[in-house]
Amino acid sequence: MAEAVWELLGRAALRRAAPLEELRALRLAVQAVPPAALRARLGAEHLAALFDLLGVNDREQVAACVSILERLLQALDPVYVIQNLREELQKGLFHPDDSVKILSISQVGRIVENSDAVTEILNSPELLRQIINCIGGERIAVAKEAIKSLSRIAQTQDGLEALFVSSLLSDLKNVMATNDVVRYRVYELIVEISSVSAESLNYCANSGLISELIGELTGDDVLVRATCIEMVTSLAHTPHGRQYLAQQGVIDKISNIIVGAESDPFSGFYLPGFVKFFGNLAVVDSPQQICERYPVFLEKVFEMAESHDPTMIGVAVDTLGILGSNVEGKQVLQKTRSRFRSLLSKIGHQAKNAPTELRLRCLDAISSLLYLPPEQQTEDLLRMTESWFTSLSSQPLELFRSISTQPFPDLHCGALRVFTAIANQPWAQKLMLDSPGFVEYVVDRSVEPDKASKDAKYELVKALVNSKTIAEIFGNQYYLRLRAYLHEGPYYVKAVATTAVEGAE
Repeated sequence: MAEAVWELLGRAALRRAAPLEELRALRLAVQAVPPAALRARLGAEHLAALFDLLGVNDREQVAACVSILERLLQALDPVYVIQNLREELQKGLFHPDDSVKILSISQVGRIVENSDAVTEILNSPELLRQIINCIGGERIAVAKEAIKSLSRIAQTQDGLEALFVSSLLSDLKNVMATNDVVRYRVYELIVEISSVSAESLNYCANSGLISELIGELTGDDVLVRATCIEMVTSLAHTPHGRQYLAQQGVIDKISNIIVGAESDPFSGFYLPGFVKFFGNLAVVDSPQQICERYPVFLEKVFEMAESHDPTMIGVAVDTLGILGSNVEGKQVLQKTRSRFRSLLSKIGHQAKNAPTELRLRCLDAISSLLYLPPEQQTEDLLRMTESWFTSLSSQPLELFRSISTQPFPDLHCGALRVFTAIANQPWAQKLMLDSPGFVEYVVDRSVEPDKASKDAKYELVKALVNSKTIAEIFGNQYYLRLRAYLHEGPYYVKAVATTAVEGAE
């Protein structure tokens, strides 16, 4: 097979042309040859010939050449690629076919990850300029690849200097002016770079582009706000990003906008994103501090959850699940006492009666709210989760059991995840034992029709078996059955003996 590759490549290099049949054969052949074998005999003349073959108006030929080049270039050292094929890569960025652009940009991405080759890229401003221009392309796949490569370039100090302390910054700003969509792509790149380190954030801030993003976030256009808050939320995922937003007064501004949303008839466009921002902020920071400093956040979450708007209820339920995913957040919710418990009753009702998508979100939030790691199971916290569980419905265990028996895999697995969340808590184990047929249901493999369901049931069994109190509460007989289930694995099928009868068909 290797000899066939060299024969076909040699003919292409010699003639600077190749019939489509030969290209198809070459595409298959190069996949069968190990990269090391390709690397040993591959020359610049072979690659140059293939790049030349891209210059035709034949989509099938271009597609075949791109596939071959992807395989061959991956086999080569990035330093070799940039030193010998710089011109070909740059031409590829101007090619009318998007697959050729993506091929060139992805190779630049490989090159900048190599410490010996990255300097060659940084000394090629025209190449970088064209990659920046690709952010403004019509096809999102090309723009995404360009963003990915530029983000990799910015991983080093020299890369940051090249992008933000040179004429390339002007190119970045010029491409932003193409249209709204492209502007948001550039913001996406800036946030991605800023998230790497405090130094990266400093370069981006000094460029003025983060200020522009924040200006749009706090401006009057409600649709723009909704788009920008997602990017600012991404920036808040890092400690240095949160510190920057706090220092610039951005978090206070977002809080004030939520306060003013009461009188804004269009707040439904951006309010969900603003509430999610604080939900994420609370989890990565301190739920108690965030809720105390910005009381409007929790108040708005409760208002949304108590409303009749399914969109707002969904966002509120998601946020409560995020907020209550750790003990500190649970304690913040517990301090609201009866208001939260009445809200749990509504969430339980939605889990049973709402449209499927909202039911799933409710089940996931309930799982998050009720889960307690073994090391955090104090008497007070166990009493709290038990009271929350009983607030969901008059018969909460039967509620989730009825959901788990419905013929909808997503809902079935969602209910099993609720059982798994409480499976290591003694009060829940007693409820399960006292519920007629519940333990038999847990060890019954026949009710799990698909892989996702089998996996979800297995996680429930694992949570029960790994609990320190299960043997005492369930008793030896049930405990041994659960252990046997765990030992057999999620996909065990009991062998059934059959007897062959002579003469039977």
